[in-house]
Amino acid sequence: MAFRKGRHSAVSATARKLAVIIWNMVTKKIKYDPPKPYLFLDQKRKMRLAKRIKKQIDKFDLKPEDLGFYNELKTST
Repeated sequence: MAFRKGRHSAVSATARKLAVIIWNMVTKKIKYDPPKPYLFLDQKRKMRLAKRIKKQIDKFDLKPEDLGFYNELKTST
C-alpha cells in the first residue's frame, strides 16, 4: 500500500486495522485470532505450479515410477 498511496496512507491504514482489532477484542471479549500467514507472490506461483502438475499427473494417471521417482531407501553406513 505504501507504494500505491504513499507512506502516510499505509501507516494510517495499519493503525486503523490495529485499532479495529483491539476494539473488537475489548468490546466483544474475544481472543485475537491471527489471520493465515501471508504468502508472497513467488510462493503463490510455486503453489499454483505444483497444483497444476499434480492435476496433470492425475489426469494422465501417471505413477511415480513413470516420472522417474523411485522409493529407494538410502542407508548411511
